[in-house]
Amino acid sequence: MEQKTPTLNIEEFLARDERKDLLRLLTAGSVDDGKSTLIGRLLFDSKRLYEDQLVALERDSKRVGHAGEHIDYALLLDGLKAEREQGITIDVAYRYFSTNRRKFIIADTPGHEQYTRNMVTGASTANLAVILVDAVNGVITQTRRHTFLISLLGIKHVVLAVNKMDLVGYQKDIFDKICEDYKAFLTRLTIPDVHFIPLSALKGDNVVNPSENMPWYKGQPLLELLETIHVSSDRNFVDLRYPVQYVLRPEHNFRGFSARIAGGIIRKGDEVMVLPSRKTSKVRKIVTYDGELDYAFPPQSVTVTLKDEIDISRGDMLVHPNNQPRAERHFEAMLVWMDEKKMDPKTNFLIKQTTNLTKARIDEIRYKIDVNTMHRSKARHFKLNEIGRVVITASKPLFFDAYERNHETGSFILIDPVTHNTSAVGMIIDRVSAEDLPNRISETDREKIARGQSLVSPVEREEKYQQKGQTVWITGLHGSGKRDVAYLLEKRLFDLGYVTVLLDGQSVRSGLSRELDFSAPDRAEHLRRVAEVCRLLNEQGIITICTFISPAESIREQIAGIIGRDRFRLVYMDASLEESRRNKPELYELAEKGKIQFMAGVDRPYEVPEHPDLILKPGQKDVEKIIRLIQSK
Repeated sequence: MEQKTPTLNIEEFLARDERKDLLRLLTAGSVDDGKSTLIGRLLFDSKRLYEDQLVALERDSKRVGHAGEHIDYALLLDGLKAEREQGITIDVAYRYFSTNRRKFIIADTPGHEQYTRNMVTGASTANLAVILVDAVNGVITQTRRHTFLISLLGIKHVVLAVNKMDLVGYQKDIFDKICEDYKAFLTRLTIPDVHFIPLSALKGDNVVNPSENMPWYKGQPLLELLETIHVSSDRNFVDLRYPVQYVLRPEHNFRGFSARIAGGIIRKGDEVMVLPSRKTSKVRKIVTYDGELDYAFPPQSVTVTLKDEIDISRGDMLVHPNNQPRAERHFEAMLVWMDEKKMDPKTNFLIKQTTNLTKARIDEIRYKIDVNTMHRSKARHFKLNEIGRVVITASKPLFFDAYERNHETGSFILIDPVTHNTSAVGMIIDRVSAEDLPNRISETDREKIARGQSLVSPVEREEKYQQKGQTVWITGLHGSGKRDVAYLLEKRLFDLGYVTVLLDGQSVRSGLSRELDFSAPDRAEHLRRVAEVCRLLNEQGIITICTFISPAESIREQIAGIIGRDRFRLVYMDASLEESRRNKPELYELAEKGKIQFMAGVDRPYEVPEHPDLILKPGQKDVEKIIRLIQSK
């Protein structure tokens, strides 16, 4: 009787593959410990490479490989040209593969300290970390640094892979010594599940198959451990956290709330509370693309409908009424600085936490951590890759749990409000009560306040505005063209990004000096007031532009003294009386008929400045000369 060959049901195969558990893991270690080689060997020995990949691997190993006569498995991951040239990992390389038992996403992270932020990025979603140690060198500074970062990021499963055992003759005592050193360091951290495997990535010992060279090792090879390690219980299935991402209205009679579940289990019929309104309702439906569910859990993305009409929007959170997160503005967190621009403590950042986006400031840096020695030190700011503990205040209450309890609700990013770069990533430790909030006014600050001294230094204002506070004082007769120059200068400086204030006789006379006339004493008082205003503005880092006749040399000297001679720039509009009269004939006629008194050049003298910083001729509106004068000081 003819035997029929069973046909492969592709749909059944795909369905079975879809149901496989997913393990996200990262590899970390020092430069040249063999991280990329280990993953390449894992892919090669588990028969997960296509034929064209094998051909390319063999070709590239001969051309640019670093493994001598052996195949250089690291080339499967070192994708950047710089990585292949140097034989190191710079960027985070992600690889996907699956076995009959599990699917894997591997993040190969760089070992150099300057790429700490890259490692943090790769570790942010990992369930397990494989830390490689060179059997020749043992536990080194970078091993401790990577372990600390893994502990900081809340990864609960670690495999210490002691690589290059072939170079030490597969000796058990060397492996045991490395394990003891590592365990001693672990006592300072909180990593609950640690495994130790001796292997040789280049030779394939204990990577996929048990090693015949190390019969003394009775544990699982790496792949078998990765296939069987239990990580699903790492998620928080107790505390329901449903941060609403958007409101779904595909038709007029359907209103659902879509989200990726951050924690807990949500079931049909559950009573839920909406934060921050604290209104309650019951779950009517749990809807997905494939149909309705009776319950859902992390990390599923679903849409929930409620039995009651409640105003809910993005940033709100559904929780169980008897199990609520913190709802606070103030909290402590560990911060990893990701921006190449150093931190400015006075910046109001944007904070993104779950689906919430609001403003936040860093109130205090408790300490900075040296990731190599774990030493804590005081700091005023963070630079790229630095890590520390901070106190943060948000503009509105955020709904969060401690990071160690729920990674989704306990993590956040800080965004630069100008560049929109990710400035930092953070892990929340706990709330900070109002009594424990840092006092933002120090004793030194109090002394400055008592003296009426600003808490912002001139240097800080200079850095903020990218300019020095100074006064451009433009003097000359009526009709000399000084007012035109002043307004053109203001517009040009504004276009260049400067912060300026323009004061002219007409505007100041109508307000600040309204009760004063044009007599010599009142004119002197009028200009004294203007000088005081200029001084105050200059101390705030602002450039002032003033257009006043100020006819007497003594008055101009007094103005310079009030403002400060180092800030005073005198520009003289060198127009003769005849030229000025041609520009404003009506005004001069009124003065000559006695209808206007105390007018410089008619019934009062105008003293030409003896040492002006700049002289402009009539009709010459070259404000670039004044700008160069400003920039030169």
